[in-house]
Amino acid sequence: MRGPAAAALTDLEREIDAPGAGLDRLRLVRTPFVPEVRLHLAEDAIVWWARMEAAAGHSLPPPYWASAWAGGQALARHLLDHPRLAAGRRVLDLAAGSGLVAIAAALTGAARVVANDIDPYAVAAVTVNARANGVAVATSVDDLLDSDGGDADLLVAGDVFYDRELAGRVLPFLRRAVARGGQVLVGDPGRNHLPRDSLDVVTSYRVPTTEPSVDSPLRRVEVLRPAGDTAGLG
Repeated sequence: MRGPAAAALTDLEREIDAPGAGLDRLRLVRTPFVPEVRLHLAEDAIVWWARMEAAAGHSLPPPYWASAWAGGQALARHLLDHPRLAAGRRVLDLAAGSGLVAIAAALTGAARVVANDIDPYAVAAVTVNARANGVAVATSVDDLLDSDGGDADLLVAGDVFYDRELAGRVLPFLRRAVARGGQVLVGDPGRNHLPRDSLDVVTSYRVPTTEPSVDSPLRRVEVLRPAGDTAGLG
């Protein structure tokens, strides 16, 4: 790991090792809907972000990796409950955030897992979280959305349809992956830019949410696959 991701890893390792507690700290906790996986999460991601920006003296990317998002929790649960989906396969976790889904895939015996995110802090978070769970997860900080996912047998993407511009790039990426023979699973709690006409529902879960600014303690989250893909059937 080099460059910004290496610097971010140093920051996170220092944060993890720092004594004390409070809203602006990271804690190693069991994921609510996926207790098999432990993650370093922020007690309050916004407060943590503000402190880190103040210390850095410049803006930092929003710490999406510091919360356990509902779509990722549902995908991770689905993989662990249906281990044949990832076991022995090459898995790519797109917009991996904390690495929850990637770690779940590794726990089921995936042959190789790559967690991809363009935020160096997310890549660093994947590294420390994979270490905490005793699994091997490779990382990539490249923007892959103009590709077809390379040689990944299974592509997983949680909570990627929250933004119109991003959704406009993700859907063609997933279609290209399917066209070259890959399988795709998406986890989403019904975000505004979810392309329902292009996806089939595999299953749904009621997921405890740790997301900021969400009033309900539970969200209905769907696991979906591109129409015509046969992934996710267990």
